[in-house]
Amino acid sequence: MSTFQIRTGVIDDLAALTDLYNYYIANTATTFDIEPYTLASRGVWFAQFAPTGRHQLLVVEEAGEVLGYACSGQFKAKKAYETSVEVSIYLKPNTQGRGLGKALYTELFKRLEAEDVHRAYAGITLPNNASLIIHKKFCFESVGVSREVGRKFDKYWDVEMLEKAISFS
Repeated sequence: MSTFQIRTGVIDDLAALTDLYNYYIANTATTFDIEPYTLASRGVWFAQFAPTGRHQLLVVEEAGEVLGYACSGQFKAKKAYETSVEVSIYLKPNTQGRGLGKALYTELFKRLEAEDVHRAYAGITLPNNASLIIHKKFCFESVGVSREVGRKFDKYWDVEMLEKAISFS
């Protein structure tokens, strides 16, 4: 039986969240960030989140260890975009396949349905079959692929943009 829990991220999680994200910066093209974050620089990212509202951060933990997170943040800076959010999900590599991502996204989308959010977007560096599978399970649909839009590890990468309706009004 699983003993993990989903909860709102708090500032005490910042070191674990930074380490997790820095792993993906250093080892994958999942994120187009190139330089690892410090706690101070990642604190700017953390400051956008609140326990309620459009921009939320959820963590999954087990036995006091942060195993991953999902978040909804600003999609674009212009005011007319404010009811759209960009979502991300990151899990420690050795924890994938345990249902943690599903649990995180289930809770995040439940919370977003109670907010003034109309659409959620996810940009996925290709190839990334695991990310495409989980997003499609949550009814995301492809809205296009940007070809060779980012360069990392001396290679150009495509990014597929996915969209999900949150509210229909």
